[in-house]
Amino acid sequence: MSYSGSGNSGGAWRGGGAPNVPPDAFDPWTQPELFRGVLTRRVFAFLIDLVVLSVPVIFGYLFIAVFGLITLGLGWALFWLAWPATVVWAVVYYGASIGGPHSATIGMRVMDLELRTWYGAPGYFVLGATHAVLFWVSISFLTPLVLLVGLLNSRRRLLHDIVLGTVVINSSVRNPVAQPARTF
Repeated sequence: MSYSGSGNSGGAWRGGGAPNVPPDAFDPWTQPELFRGVLTRRVFAFLIDLVVLSVPVIFGYLFIAVFGLITLGLGWALFWLAWPATVVWAVVYYGASIGGPHSATIGMRVMDLELRTWYGAPGYFVLGATHAVLFWVSISFLTPLVLLVGLLNSRRRLLHDIVLGTVVINSSVRNPVAQPARTF
């Protein structure tokens, strides 16, 4: 495919395709180290993120319970806000952390992972929030067996990654840590 920007062709593409579409930034055939162990790391990152999400929620429920005791039961009316607040907290957490400078949640950073678009751009808030929502929806409706999709492709992408056009890579390979200086 070549783009002909001069002459009488009017800037048309030859060979099909769309103009100005960047190529895939992460090739599993030329850079296999970016995808090595990603699925296992994602599982542990998810568990870490689950703890990070659960701690404030548990404290919120405990606060409402104690507040209800102090107010002789009136404070327990706040329990109806706990579930929607939990969902909002999770969406904001994923959106802010994936949209942050590291393009990764706390669990992903601990496991040296980062989320990128298929063409290499870092994540942003809406992408992070949508990524979380699509993950939970796909797991809820399609059972956890949907995670087997990651074993069937070379980039180790899950179903919601494919739908959103994202890829999770080893950030330690992309940004290698400098060797410490010798002291002898």
